[in-house]
Amino acid sequence: MNVSMGDTFNLGWKLIAVLTGRADAALLHSYSGERRAAAKALVDFDHQWARVVGGSAGSGLQFDPATAGLPVVARAFINNLPFTCGLTIQYERSALTGETTHQALASGFEIGKRFHSAPVIRLADAKPMHLGHCIEADARFRLFLFAPAGDAGQAGGAIASLCDWLEHDAASPLRRHTATGEDVDAVIDTRAVFQQGFRALDFAAMPALLRPRVGRLGLCDYEKLFCADLTRGEDIFAMRGIDRERGCMVVVRPDQHVGHVLPLSARAALGDHFAGILRRRGAAR
Repeated sequence: MNVSMGDTFNLGWKLIAVLTGRADAALLHSYSGERRAAAKALVDFDHQWARVVGGSAGSGLQFDPATAGLPVVARAFINNLPFTCGLTIQYERSALTGETTHQALASGFEIGKRFHSAPVIRLADAKPMHLGHCIEADARFRLFLFAPAGDAGQAGGAIASLCDWLEHDAASPLRRHTATGEDVDAVIDTRAVFQQGFRALDFAAMPALLRPRVGRLGLCDYEKLFCADLTRGEDIFAMRGIDRERGCMVVVRPDQHVGHVLPLSARAALGDHFAGILRRRGAAR
């Protein structure tokens, strides 16, 4: 069932992108290429699992030493939890999945694998939550900006400068792929995560792109700014191996797989990545 849901999620956003004119029909060809490998992994897993349950797995299986002393079936189940949770499927390099050149900037967000959530604090109301829970199945891309050390969203900082470029520069993927009259986050939803605690940050002083007026009534979106959960010791920067000094950008596809990891300064590379997937805004309907 888990793999079938992944099949549907993978194909669904691509159909939406093509049918709404955001992407060319060639995007649909990526479905079989990506999901065939997932289907093979399922068959291989079921073959191994059947042998474990049937008692004929032998002694060649590799287990985590932490499960020593448990029955073989229990050890095999625990050992394969990442697979059953959908965290081992990794899409190969393609127009949708970038090179791993900058993977070290966020080692815990492996390119091609499903976005592995972690606890954060929502800045607007100091609510503890999981970052992954703010991603809805609405066919939008997510662009997560992880702030470098000392960046509190202030003018001239890395996050503010990047947000200004994203919002106003003609080369920005937000400007290229969002049709006139659409909300700024209609295609690419930009959010930011800071290293400081929420008391050290000023929501009202954050870049306008992270406090956009959206929807028919033009209401402020308060759910695009987050910070590390320092009080519970669940620091997303430490948990997901994010470079504290440099920060990074993490592109998350609409099916919640990581599409790319880039430095905050890699504006051209970010634009090229989206240009390989989406049409220019003039082609959108």
